[in-house]
Amino acid sequence: MDNRTYAVVDLETTGHSPLKGDRVIQIAIVFIENGAISRKYARFVNPGRDIPSFIQQLTSITDKEVASAPSFEQIAQEVSDLLQGTVFVAHNTDFDLSFLQSEFKRCKVPTWSGKKIDTVELSKILFPSSSSYRLQDLAEDLNIPLPTAHRADDDAEATAHLLLAALSKLHSLPEETLNLLHRRSFSLRSDISSLFYEALKSVRQDNKSVKLPLFRGIPYRDVKKTVESVALRTMFPIQEDEKIQLLEKGYPSFEYRKPQLEFMDTAWNALQSSTEVIAEVPTGIGKTVGYLLPAAIHSFQTGKPVVISTFTNHLVDKILEDEVQRIRDILDIDCTAAVLKGKEQYISLGKFEELLRITDESYDETFTIMQILVWLTETGTGDLNELNVSGGGQLFIDRIRKRNSKMSEDEKVADYHQKMMDACSKTNLVITNHSMLLSDSQREQRILHSYSGLIIDEAHQFIHTAVRSNEIVLSYMNWKYVIGQIGSDAEGQLLHKIIKLHNRFSNFGQQIVNQLAYSYDQFTSVFDKVAFLLSSHRPKTRGGQHGNRVVFALAEVRDEPIFARVAEKMSDYIESVQTIQTQLEVHKPKMSKKEEALLAEWEYWLRELKIKAGEWVEIFLDDSNENFTVWIEKDKRSLPGSLNIVKSPIDASVLIKEFTTRMNQEKIGIVWTSGTMTIKNNERFVAQQLGISDGVPIKSFAAPRQFYDKAAIFIVDDMPSIQHVSQNDYIEAVADAVVQTVIATGGRLFVLFTSQDMLRKTYELILDSELLSEYALIAQGVSSGSRLKLLKSFRQFDKSVLFGTNSFWEGVDVPGEALSAVIIVRLPFTSPDEMIFKARAEKLNAIGVNPFTDLALPEAILRFRQGFGRLIRSSEDRGFFIILDRRIETKSYGKSFLNALPSVPIKNVSLEHMVKSLEDCYNE
Repeated sequence: MDNRTYAVVDLETTGHSPLKGDRVIQIAIVFIENGAISRKYARFVNPGRDIPSFIQQLTSITDKEVASAPSFEQIAQEVSDLLQGTVFVAHNTDFDLSFLQSEFKRCKVPTWSGKKIDTVELSKILFPSSSSYRLQDLAEDLNIPLPTAHRADDDAEATAHLLLAALSKLHSLPEETLNLLHRRSFSLRSDISSLFYEALKSVRQDNKSVKLPLFRGIPYRDVKKTVESVALRTMFPIQEDEKIQLLEKGYPSFEYRKPQLEFMDTAWNALQSSTEVIAEVPTGIGKTVGYLLPAAIHSFQTGKPVVISTFTNHLVDKILEDEVQRIRDILDIDCTAAVLKGKEQYISLGKFEELLRITDESYDETFTIMQILVWLTETGTGDLNELNVSGGGQLFIDRIRKRNSKMSEDEKVADYHQKMMDACSKTNLVITNHSMLLSDSQREQRILHSYSGLIIDEAHQFIHTAVRSNEIVLSYMNWKYVIGQIGSDAEGQLLHKIIKLHNRFSNFGQQIVNQLAYSYDQFTSVFDKVAFLLSSHRPKTRGGQHGNRVVFALAEVRDEPIFARVAEKMSDYIESVQTIQTQLEVHKPKMSKKEEALLAEWEYWLRELKIKAGEWVEIFLDDSNENFTVWIEKDKRSLPGSLNIVKSPIDASVLIKEFTTRMNQEKIGIVWTSGTMTIKNNERFVAQQLGISDGVPIKSFAAPRQFYDKAAIFIVDDMPSIQHVSQNDYIEAVADAVVQTVIATGGRLFVLFTSQDMLRKTYELILDSELLSEYALIAQGVSSGSRLKLLKSFRQFDKSVLFGTNSFWEGVDVPGEALSAVIIVRLPFTSPDEMIFKARAEKLNAIGVNPFTDLALPEAILRFRQGFGRLIRSSEDRGFFIILDRRIETKSYGKSFLNALPSVPIKNVSLEHMVKSLEDCYNE
């Protein structure tokens, strides 16, 4: 029994630095004894100074509330006495404990001493799949009450419940997992090792350890077996009233939408007749269930799966989590679904176990290993994307990805990817992403085969995926990292250990080691010369420089003979690395488990080097393919570290045609669908980009007439023309328009840019002005976190503004009142200096086609439509689409943008009149 007293502490303060005069304004301590909350202490504290306005907004603690409270000097001894003999717990002990100790010292009372536990560190280990480790996010995930975040009393109590939840989770882990965790816990930054020890002791005494299958001593959660799908006489609802009856079972507040029922028929007919169709299904129709229902019924009738492909892994997971259960409710049948991603998304248990044998771990590696050990006891997929690890931890994750299909017998039994592949042949619906679908179609032995239909959702993104899937990116930093793994002979590094191993087992003496060192020096010397050449090169065209960012075509330096010399010296070096591998391989039976792991690690980095060598040849020495363009990107502030060389396809349709040809040979129905598949006056633009035959019909379904009743479009006609003022002047005007709009609407805005540079400058100008100090300002590329994390932050605050570029123009759902307006800063044309666009434009020019009207304009219109699609996600949504770029009314092509949008009232107004209209609307 753990008989210690835990003191869970939270402070609210005027700032982060007690040495600079910041003081406590509220303190709360929650005591935990014998596994339960026993007592609480909470006090307001008079800081003896004004509370900064942003702290008042964050904490809701005002100067008035603390005016009659004691100073910290008056309660310091009381607080010190309460904490003596306890284990100090906080959600980020680095802040709360250090601040408190500094205050104790200032007040000349005894500082605290003892063990400390940081619930951030503990939560990261025990809840490794949480999307965020902020207290309010963890509280939401674990159903812990947190009435008011950033109030010490509520935060301390929530942290106490978090600690109890963590301890409960800890005691539920298998004994073998606890043992592996405890062994590594001594290098953590807070005293969590004692918790692992107590849990391990308790589990051993009670003899109630959870039993999971073991892979070489590592417990893991087995994948639930999929029951094989069988053909059932489930009939597709032909009549409209039959469809409505079914949909009402899945949607308690079902809203009749005739286009949804028509789309269901279109999808059904394509699947049944094994034909191909393009379907444009805008927001508001119910696209996902519109194709999932006919797909599920078709699978039941044929006894074979239907494959659903969408753009990202996030959308894949969303379909599985949200929509498949709805289909089960509608059909009242256990419709099964399996998610399949590329094998590199899954953990290689063999590689993970190998790395556990190598004891020299950094803090990041140790921490990530502990997260993985806990995650393995709960994951049902083995998908590494489920883990939330640090940047340093990500390097470790990349080393345990499944890279090839060659496995030992015990690996085959435990391999997650293999089990997912097995499930795909037995399920009704296989849900995957475009990248996986494309790469699988190119394999000789395909994973996805013998299926009865294919639905490609977010089909317009298939173009982007085809480009990215065939793109090669050579990063200087990545190259240096790979080379460094086997090139450094410093004490404790892999090369140092391999040389010792070689000296122990090999009869070839020092000669091969000397050869390795010589070939390494030769290779890195010439590689560094290339890095210097590319770093110092100045582009021949003015468009290649944008501030510190420099971009130029490889053709400007391609004739340099040094590129071939790098390939030659790299080949020599790889041969030396391979020789050591070969010589040691024959002695493997005599090696210890740790020595085998070292050799396997050497082999892994040898394989990575060979991949890099192939990429080098493809980028610098292969002139055979005219459908590719190659360019160099760099940042003048960080050379050569920022060097990236990219080889990318010019025309995706060539690649996609190969895919569709193979798919058509399967004689299955194919449905290409998206909210943006057509453009007025150029209906087949997207289809042509996709390489789809002109014989494939396009069907467009309009949203219900009333769907956009609460939407309006504003064109701000007194904005400066971006072509006639400096960028700084335009940014000032944009910042002013954003500030006024935010204040009028109360926030909940997207501000969409086409340039990261302009986004950053606008964001910083607004931030510095402090005019929106009450609002949470979230900026893509500036605020930390992924797109999904930024979006979650945006949703959590009532007063929030999100500044986004490319990826926020589409694929983002913020329904209801969470989004009130979208501001379009510039019409979303691709920059003419963007390298792929430039290469495509040159090709069109060569055949007498106008790149602007036939490429730039239709692409921009599509993106514009997608930006509008962020705003209205249901018929109850109210929102405003605000356009700041005056080209929409001054240029002849402006009407093409407006004609592409649904029939929504358009108002040309000054900024002042628009703000007044918004204020009137929100004051109603």
